[in-house]
Amino acid sequence: MLDRFVYGVAKRLSPEAPVPVVRQTRRQSMPGGAGNVTRNIAALGGKPVLISLIGHDAEGNELLDLLGPNAHLVRSTEWRTMVKERIIAQHQQIVRIDDEQPRDVSPLERDGLMAALGQSIQGARAVILSDYGKGVLTSGCCAEALRIASKAGVFSLVDPKGVDYSRYAGASVITPNASELAEATGMPTATDADVQAAARALLARIDVGAIVATRSEKGMMLVPRDGAVVNAPAIAQEVFDVSGAGDTVIATLALSIAAGLTLPDAMRFANAAASVVVAKLGTAVCSAAELELALRGSDGTGGALPREDAARLVHEWQAAGLTVGFANGCFDVLHAGHARMLREARRHCDRLIVALNDDASVTRLKGPTRPVNPLDDRASVIGALGAVDAVTSFSEDTPLELILDLRPDCLFKGDDYKIENVVGAREVASWGGRTVLLNLLPGRSTTGIVERMQRPTT
Repeated sequence: MLDRFVYGVAKRLSPEAPVPVVRQTRRQSMPGGAGNVTRNIAALGGKPVLISLIGHDAEGNELLDLLGPNAHLVRSTEWRTMVKERIIAQHQQIVRIDDEQPRDVSPLERDGLMAALGQSIQGARAVILSDYGKGVLTSGCCAEALRIASKAGVFSLVDPKGVDYSRYAGASVITPNASELAEATGMPTATDADVQAAARALLARIDVGAIVATRSEKGMMLVPRDGAVVNAPAIAQEVFDVSGAGDTVIATLALSIAAGLTLPDAMRFANAAASVVVAKLGTAVCSAAELELALRGSDGTGGALPREDAARLVHEWQAAGLTVGFANGCFDVLHAGHARMLREARRHCDRLIVALNDDASVTRLKGPTRPVNPLDDRASVIGALGAVDAVTSFSEDTPLELILDLRPDCLFKGDDYKIENVVGAREVASWGGRTVLLNLLPGRSTTGIVERMQRPTT
């Protein structure tokens, strides 16, 4: 499928009908459907090969250009490339227009798809069947694809559609959402017990190894044929758009399994990746750096990102058109002044990354009794603040080298500095960024807190 997005601004209703008038600001096209699965795999560092069906039309040509050489696309004069166009204003999807004429694949088209799979299976570690109910994954196609995967000893995953799951027999894992599971079984899926019962009923009917049920704000549940049920609670996140979240889940599951993770750990990774993409607009992907950040948040450990991951994350944010701010300091004992400064900083940017002096650097700056809290603890506390999007660290006495690596758009410091004395201000200005001095709460300092703690009591 070809996904098209029209972004704009809606400030008034049409005089012709009670609908908003959207003034277009930009358009974007990207691979949708199984193409979005491959985008997610590639974003996480995997090597996807896409096998699908497109038409001999302009939209098919556009997909070929977008997908590149790793797409084995069967072209048919009798097939029309599907297009889904979404109109978005003020971060809200107003309408989706589907241009499609789905039908079951012909025997000739099916033979072309299976031939491509047979040629590509060598060296593969996982096979994904992404079923969108458009006629490509017929019962015959599913059975043959799963037979090829089984013969090659390759793990197989299915993102299912419809009510007849018998066509997925032989799959290693299927990943229905709660609504799809309820539709396929005719059973409720509101509670944990409901989902487990429905999954067990489905496993009794069809020969698949496990079911991973995605449950939106309730997270995910793994129900294996043999073994204990595993839950992955949802990671709290503001949801902007759920488009393509299922694609991200199955892509991350497959890549994690291919990399040698167990199915429970793979589900935890997929759950974290889904939390990333639902916070984005459009058919989005989760990068390896974003997944690392989400996993740190999901297990409660927090911690500082390695410099390379932090730089990659900042550059990905900027590539998405986001303004990235940078603040640094020891943040040894968090106080109200810190919280206010970071909250104010976040108002000047779309994403805020905070760089902490590592323990040795704090000791050199503050003396042998500091830091009070080690780096991992300081990073966990700072990272838990709503104003902070990521935390990293530096070992030098100043953050200049880190600033040069990250190239932020905004640099923040307290108003007890002058801009000409702020480390990195000149460099940030050289690439078009700016330095912002923030008002500080008077009388708040970590040094003062530590001194008061050390005074003898009377």
